[in-house]
Order: sequence, then structure tokens, then C-alpha cells
Amino acid sequence: MTPASALGMIGRTSLGRLAALGRITRFAASTFSHMMRPPFYPREFLLALLQVGWLSLPVVALTAIFTGGALALQIYAGGARFNAEAVVPQIVAIGMVRELGPVLVGLMIAARVTSSIAAEIATMKVTEQIDALVTLSTNPMKYLVAPRVLAALITVPVLVGVGDIIGIMGGYVVATETLDFNAAAYLKNTVDFLELRDIVSSLVKGAAFGTIAALMGCYYGMQSGRGAQGVGQATKSSVEAAAVLILAANFVLTGVFFSL
Repeated sequence: MTPASALGMIGRTSLGRLAALGRITRFAASTFSHMMRPPFYPREFLLALLQVGWLSLPVVALTAIFTGGALALQIYAGGARFNAEAVVPQIVAIGMVRELGPVLVGLMIAARVTSSIAAEIATMKVTEQIDALVTLSTNPMKYLVAPRVLAALITVPVLVGVGDIIGIMGGYVVATETLDFNAAAYLKNTVDFLELRDIVSSLVKGAAFGTIAALMGCYYGMQSGRGAQGVGQATKSSVEAAAVLILAANFVLTGVFFSL
């Protein structure tokens, strides 16, 4: 491969990525516009609330409690090298609330909800149900996309808050039952160490990650190719894009909240 052809390939790849980012941005702008203008579909919104929120709670709770417990063990083992075992409650709290809670919940939502939305909408496209909606004068963006994105925007911060609490409690159980921490002192150190900014950043990250997860599922579902292969490709691409964008957004939001 000559240098010119290599540069050409890099240029084409970069332009393709930028074009895809532009399409996603336009799709997101259209979604938010439709969310604010009637008609609204409360039944679809409530079903999306159930799917994104309530049905995701078990996997979020299990992920958070095991992560909190493992984090307590790791911090205790690491702190023992420097006679700093007492920092376990503080580090578990700040680690769960600032980073692990929002990121792990976001990735679980990407794995569970993004893939489900993409597969559902892609299947509707393959079976021409979306064309039927258009024939019935129903805007697919309003009927399929806006309720799901709005539901994720509202419910994922709640899931993040629940995940933070359960994760901290997982660390509490391990610390008090296995590592011989005093229960009252552990809880006091946790409460005293957390700041309002930590909690706000966690909930804002949850809202951003939920929006990203739902948008990627809807976007790739709407862009799906025909046939079973198209549905599979849309599902895979949606989860990949959601996971990468969630991690990128986490980096940006962490810089915004904690670099000031």
C-alpha cells in the first residue's frame, strides 16, 4: 500500500465517521423536537417506563451489590499495605457514586435496553410495520422513538440512584460482616464524606447515559437493513455505539464536574 492510498483510506474512514456522527446528531435533535410537541402517546411511554425502569431493576441491583462488596475487599486489601484500611467506607462511597454506579448502570442498560429497542424497531422495519404506521398517518419518531428516549431520560437516573445506594450497602455488608468494621462508624463516614456535587454528578450522568442508550437503540433500529441479518447487525451496532458513547460521555462529564 502506497502512502497516498493509506492517507486516502484514513481520510475516507474519518469522513465516514464524521458523517455517521452528523446523522446521529440530526436524529437526536429530531427526537428532542418531537418529545416537546404533540401528539403524545402515553401508553407507549408507560410501557417504555416499565421496560427501561422496573424490569431493569433486578440486574442493576445485582450488579451494584456485588460491585460494592468487591470494591470494599479490594480497597481493604490495598489499604492494608499502607496501614490505611480505615478509608474503605469513604472510597467505596465516592467510587460508587461518582464513577462505578453510573457507568455500570449505563452499561447494563446498554446491554439490556439498547439491544431490546434496536431489535424491536429493526424487526418492525423488516416486517413493514413502520411503513404501516406512516400509512396510518402516525409519525414513527413520535410513536416509537420519543416515548422510549423520554422514558430512559427519566428512569435511568432513578436506577443510578438505587444502584449507588445498593452498591454502598454491599460494601457496608462486606465491611461489617467480614472486615470487622463498626456499623455505625461506617455509615457515619460514608454520609460525612459524600458531597452534594457527587450525588448531582451521578444523577446527571444517569440521565445522559440513559438518553444515549435509548437513542442508539432507536437510531440503529430505524437504520436497520432488511432481513434477519439486518436486525442482528442493528442490534450489535447499537450496543457497541451505546457502550462507547457512554464511556466517552462519562469522561467528559467527569471533567466538567470535578476539574473546576
